[in-house]
Amino acid sequence: MEKVAFIGLGNMGGPMAANLVKKGFAVTAFDLSQPMLDMAVSNGCKRADSAHSALEGADVVVSMLPHGEAVRSLYLGVHGLLQGMNPETLLIDCSTISASDARQLIAAAGERGIEALDAPVSGGTAAAAAGTLSFMCGGEEKTLERARPVLSAMGTNIFHAGPAGSGQVAKICNNMLLAIHMIGTAEALQLGVDNGLDPKVLSEIMRASSGGNWSLEKYNPYPGVMEGVPASRDYAGGFSVALMLKDLGLAMDTAAGSASSTPLGALAKNLYQLHGGDPINRVLDFSSIQNLFRRPAGD
Repeated sequence: MEKVAFIGLGNMGGPMAANLVKKGFAVTAFDLSQPMLDMAVSNGCKRADSAHSALEGADVVVSMLPHGEAVRSLYLGVHGLLQGMNPETLLIDCSTISASDARQLIAAAGERGIEALDAPVSGGTAAAAAGTLSFMCGGEEKTLERARPVLSAMGTNIFHAGPAGSGQVAKICNNMLLAIHMIGTAEALQLGVDNGLDPKVLSEIMRASSGGNWSLEKYNPYPGVMEGVPASRDYAGGFSVALMLKDLGLAMDTAAGSASSTPLGALAKNLYQLHGGDPINRVLDFSSIQNLFRRPAGD
């Protein structure tokens, strides 16, 4: 049985670790949040008291952290995990970070003879729970093939985007587009509602027409239209506005570095910044952008 050290057990990492257990991997888990760690243990993971102790006997290390600073702090420097990792250990970082951070991590791992991939994910919390995530991988082809059994236990679509950092570039392109079509979907639905249409009926019409898109079909932002999505539970859980803003910031930084024109991406970032100006909104799912367009009661 292959042993996996899993570090980072949030809304995405927790279900991913649970799916590894279901597929027969022996998972030792660690998170700074005790409730999240307790949940992982209830799902069959072994508890680790620290990230370093999670490494003991691990064949594979998987991390799912909120930002590049956390990834650098975990792995790099004299106290980083790379210093204690066996060269035979495979490193898979599923965090969404900058391509430059991913390249730095993979280069540092390579200096110690450790094979590593950047493998950010797409699909949201529902796909994380169902084990149907998409992985966008950067690194060497042979490393991806070695990682494939682990990734296949958590997802159904595994892409080799290119060399180190390429997975991160693919992810920020995807999430920039996701933000754009979520905003467009919310705006169109509100236009229909403001003119007397039932949002369920309008959603059915647009799903079967040229306006169909993932936000409309799988993650509808209008309350009461679709069960099992954040809009059906007051936008709790899911992928937060704060995380979408982080990813849009990465997209804008990447665009600046390559002198790419991304006017809709910039507008999406501005709109999410406006929506996230209220601290309450920042912790809501990103589909709560619908509230930016909804009229106050009585208007």
